[in-house]
Amino acid sequence: MACLAPNLMADNTRSQLAVVDMQLRLASAMPEAEMQVVAKNCSILLQSAQLLNLPFLLTEQYPQGLGATLPQIAALCTDIKPIEKLAFSCVQVPKFRQRLTNDRSQIILAGMEAHICILQTALDLIAIGKQVFVVEDAVISRFTANKQNALARLREAGVVITNTESVVFEWLGVAQGDAFKSIAKLIR
Repeated sequence: MACLAPNLMADNTRSQLAVVDMQLRLASAMPEAEMQVVAKNCSILLQSAQLLNLPFLLTEQYPQGLGATLPQIAALCTDIKPIEKLAFSCVQVPKFRQRLTNDRSQIILAGMEAHICILQTALDLIAIGKQVFVVEDAVISRFTANKQNALARLREAGVVITNTESVVFEWLGVAQGDAFKSIAKLIR
């Protein structure tokens, strides 16, 4: 009998993207150069999801204290309202669970902070039966050691640790069509 392993590639028919807590005041506490890369990669993921008609979610952790979503991210999400939360794990927020698409078994996570909200959300998503991908170059923590520790823990828990280009090209599957041309321009 063959052993059926989970699909280790992001599948555009099974994926839903969640961009977690990409907020102004939180971003100002991050290493500046790394934050610019993470914001760019979150933007690429969001634009790619939209081009491929993939569902996506956006969260804000205590926006009264941590501010609104970064303008460059918010500008890409005009059709959805961010899910406000106080819990670190998005899964503990009823609105987040309600907006998870039932027929999407893969959740792609990006945002901040890797060792708090991303980690707790990923572990809770696994607990409810989702396959979780964390996009390493689209997550950040204030301290590199915390991010690296979180990624190691997530890998041990069965999370697929990936990167922005891998995700978008796995979603595409082929190097043809209008979506491919648009996405190729995004990653240049």
